[in-house]
Amino acid sequence: MTRWASAHLDEIGRRDTWITIREHFGVRALGINAFVGPEAGDEIIHSHAEDWRDHEELYVVLAGHATFTVDGDEIDAPARTIVYVREPSARRGAVAKESQTTILAVGGKPGAAFEPSPYDVAWPWMRRAAEHYRAERYAEAAAEMREGLAELPGNTALRYNLACYSALAGEPEEALAALRQAVEEDPRFADLARGDPDFASLREDPRFTQLVG
Repeated sequence: MTRWASAHLDEIGRRDTWITIREHFGVRALGINAFVGPEAGDEIIHSHAEDWRDHEELYVVLAGHATFTVDGDEIDAPARTIVYVREPSARRGAVAKESQTTILAVGGKPGAAFEPSPYDVAWPWMRRAAEHYRAERYAEAAAEMREGLAELPGNTALRYNLACYSALAGEPEEALAALRQAVEEDPRFADLARGDPDFASLREDPRFTQLVG
């Protein structure tokens, strides 16, 4: 193994619009990847907060032109703009204003060793399930989560998404059982589930209310 490595973005593998920089180089100290909006109006960075991992994040617009929204504030971000989100609980996202807008994202928890997210590890199943989800094939999406859990039995992201897809597929018992285990393994999923529209069918179930608080 050499002491350094180099690659052009176009040489690095992709997962849909996600350029897998961390995986390509085997980066261990921090999370680093790039994301592309193929067309103007495409969501590049989905709206999210990082308080479940306590990550700071820094974004660099490498090409094109984006609009960031951080805690409701809009930031015009042409190429070479840097956006630093210091507070993990701040909700952030970005949309392309030009085609092929590319954003580099770097993140990590201050003072802690970096660990890949359970979503990153479970990507093959997540990707296939997302295709079923978009087509409203919720039972098939749930089946992908079960297959993933057979390979990664401790993956909380797979378990939580199994709960989501089972609820949408009209399988409340499986949904509640999966959600209960996900919350036991990581209580932060209770907060996520509380506002997750995938659980609309369970809102009136007292067992769901007890789980999410």
